[in-house]
Amino acid sequence: MANENQTVNTDFYLVGFSDVPELQGLLFCVFVSVYLMIAAGNLIIMTVVYSDRRLHTPMYFFLSNLSFVDIGYTSVIFPKMLVGFSLEDTHISFKACMLQLYFFVALIVVEIVLLSIMAYDRYVAICNPLHYAIIMNKEVCLKLATGAWIIGFLEPIVHTILISNFSFCQTHQINHFFCDITALMKLSCTSTRNVEIMSFTLGVIVPIFSIILIITSYVKIISAILKIKTTAGRQKAFSTCASHLTVVVLYYGSLMFVYLRPASTYSVGQSKVLSFLYIALSPMCNPIVYTLKNQEFKNALKRRKGGNGKISGHKDCE
Repeated sequence: MANENQTVNTDFYLVGFSDVPELQGLLFCVFVSVYLMIAAGNLIIMTVVYSDRRLHTPMYFFLSNLSFVDIGYTSVIFPKMLVGFSLEDTHISFKACMLQLYFFVALIVVEIVLLSIMAYDRYVAICNPLHYAIIMNKEVCLKLATGAWIIGFLEPIVHTILISNFSFCQTHQINHFFCDITALMKLSCTSTRNVEIMSFTLGVIVPIFSIILIITSYVKIISAILKIKTTAGRQKAFSTCASHLTVVVLYYGSLMFVYLRPASTYSVGQSKVLSFLYIALSPMCNPIVYTLKNQEFKNALKRRKGGNGKISGHKDCE
């Protein structure tokens, strides 16, 4: 009971990227700039997709969901981190830490599922174009998106409950810039082996199924593209998948390297850098990757600037 009370009432302190006072101002400027770029870029995508009916298609519907998730999980991490830089207040209560952990993992899982759904959408568009509008209709899009959010918010419940029952009787300094699951395990004075095994098992189920779906989709997509006779046709088909594939490689590469490895190989410095890659760089780059060579989106952005955002017409997933 004493350990339980200690756990419930434990306050933590986030070490962050550096404890050197002279670097706090510089880090604050860097991270607030990154956060504003993430928010602005993804808000632009959501606003343009919502306002232009020509973009009311499955691809842009799922992309706007992805943008919302990117804003969501960066907002779970960045504000507290920025407060630490500006006010030197690294304190975070036990409940706030558990909430941060829960919502962060939930939104990460939502993004993982969305990326696999987007791969399936591209597979249907390229491999079965004549039936695309029927297969990926409005109802199907809504069900797939809803399923991603339900899976995301159910998956971390067990993780959070297990972590919240730890007894933290050592130092309460979390050597990370947020309440990371592995960093929290390092603080526990009780055995975490069973929790590590269970968390690892639960943590790989969704990503593994997602990766299998993505790989299967792209194997069939590449096979279909190679059968296209004209070079222009192959380039056009591949361009519709290149952005998504780039994001998948960047996102999954850093995510798996951080979490899908034994705790014995855990490196704090390396973990922080890699965590930054998928927490900050990925959502910051997504708007650029998805829209830089997307003429359809650029045309919609021009129409919105010109005051012609509302376009007549009908598409799926309105």
